[in-house]
Amino acid sequence: MGVMEQQVASRTPLVALLGNPNCGKTALFNRLTGSRQKVANYAGVTIERKEGSFTSPAGRSFRVLDLPGAYSLNAQTPDEGITRDVVAGLRAGEAPLDAILCVVNATNLRLNLRLVLELRRLGLPMVLVLNMVDVARKRGIAIDTAKLSSELGMPVVETVAIQAGGEAALLAELDGMQFSAPVKAKPLSAIDAVPVEETQREVRRILDVAVSTSGDSGNLTEKIDNVVLHPVLGPVILAALMFLIFQAVFSWAGLPMDLIEAGVGRLGELVGAWLGEGMLHSLIVDGIIAGVGSVLVFLPQILILFFFILLLEDVGYLPRAAFLLDRVMGSVGLSGRAFLPLLSSFACAIPGIMAARTIQNPRDRLVTIMIAPLMTCSARLPVYALLIAAFIPDRTVASVLNLQGLVLFVLYMAGILSAMAVAWIMKRRSEYKQQALMLELPAYHWPQPRALASGLWERAKIFLMRVGTLILTMMIMLWLLSSFPGAPEGATHPPIYYSVAGLIGRGLEFILAPIGFGWEIAIALVPGMAAREVAVGALGTVYALSGGDEAANTLAPLIAQSWSLATGLSLLTWYVYAPHCLPTLATVARETGNRRYAWIMAGYMFALAYVAAFIVYRTTLYFTGA
Repeated sequence: MGVMEQQVASRTPLVALLGNPNCGKTALFNRLTGSRQKVANYAGVTIERKEGSFTSPAGRSFRVLDLPGAYSLNAQTPDEGITRDVVAGLRAGEAPLDAILCVVNATNLRLNLRLVLELRRLGLPMVLVLNMVDVARKRGIAIDTAKLSSELGMPVVETVAIQAGGEAALLAELDGMQFSAPVKAKPLSAIDAVPVEETQREVRRILDVAVSTSGDSGNLTEKIDNVVLHPVLGPVILAALMFLIFQAVFSWAGLPMDLIEAGVGRLGELVGAWLGEGMLHSLIVDGIIAGVGSVLVFLPQILILFFFILLLEDVGYLPRAAFLLDRVMGSVGLSGRAFLPLLSSFACAIPGIMAARTIQNPRDRLVTIMIAPLMTCSARLPVYALLIAAFIPDRTVASVLNLQGLVLFVLYMAGILSAMAVAWIMKRRSEYKQQALMLELPAYHWPQPRALASGLWERAKIFLMRVGTLILTMMIMLWLLSSFPGAPEGATHPPIYYSVAGLIGRGLEFILAPIGFGWEIAIALVPGMAAREVAVGALGTVYALSGGDEAANTLAPLIAQSWSLATGLSLLTWYVYAPHCLPTLATVARETGNRRYAWIMAGYMFALAYVAAFIVYRTTLYFTGA
């Protein structure tokens, strides 16, 4: 065997999964690779690059790349542009592909085959992966894979990506393939040379030959959509779902939150007794345990919120919500396609801003980015939960509604309505023409417990990593600033009052006093710029240093005694609007390619926060007198 032949034989082939959105491509990627995945960004952009590896039953090793979803190689979005460039070998730093595994939805070949035909013109080795064949059979759709393979001139395999063993036919096909040196793709002009109309005629011809839908009796999805997408019932169902989710965030989380709070308190007592009095005791108990523990306690609420979001996404409901809201969003200058990026912002504004890349119209994309941080992200939830628990009674309204959950729902709605108002103002300041929303609706299916558990674990891991890295670091820094230089002789205030943090807080108090914020709140707002939830940990540290060990374990009752109702409601209002997240502003600058938009966002959100908090504070004082 020559040197060149040995190199080819020892090389690990690189295959790419490519397909339309909602074809099950990512589920197949997860099935093939399991935990052997690595996620990074493509060079120069913020689009995710997902690569994994797997070993076939014959013992052959493969690398697999999960390319962003695309409807066509005539790219209309940045995601589609990345996919086109990687496939065509135009992406710098990307290794050439050995084969393309083109994944299609077996129940929607009319839409999916356009991309297959475009890819075929590039002359690359291809395998057509016919996914969701189980659903197609249940509907009575008959696909002759032999004829389909003959018409397309490529192997066709059937898969069910969500089932164990559903990838077996694909693995067998890969084991039978011979991989020599990668084939260079033909120029993209090969795609442009064929009109879209001709491609669609070819799709219809192939379907007539290889696919029979005479037995298709319709499906449950259509029957459910008759109710869920009803012009009257649809919005009512959507509103009810959102309302029930926020009720559950408080109703279900009580017991696990109490257990975590008790555990953190007990840990502080044990560590404090073991360390004894002194500076190390203050750092560990008052700085780290009090600060980190006061944030950790809100993990159950965050997981409950994400459980419902992941559940609705998994069953296929979320794209329907986009259709339901398209007319409303269009009236304020937004595309219905903006719904999914804005919904992602309820988890974190950063992926929401990045998800706006799927919006084709540059003006719509910019408006979506500028209002995404007004969606109530999960980092705000610890702040909301703390203040609601402190100032809103835990009682039932109208026999069934939890008052605290109702207030949380109002806060989320305040962010949404404010975002719509900002979008409307931007619409008035520019020429806007509403575009029709074209979005593929996936079939409904039962949620996959494994996928739900995996999604929740990822969210928990992200939260715990922030607690163990960013929040822990900020708490140590805050403890240092709050502990030195210490109180002078004859001091009448707690030592933190005279510290560097205390000086900063008292300096900011002059600006924040009109909206009811004291120096303690001012101290917490500064580290909260790194991440919103840090403010809760900062308050835990501030009050632990001010009021002793027990203060960290009873933070909500303590601030309820220390602040007026007006101050509590003012701070809640402040957090609806204030851009307390420097990474979000950095993402805006990166995604728009212009730092000016990050400054504009910070300016208008701080102005909204101050004005709204001032109105709430003064109005509450007027009606309560305190």
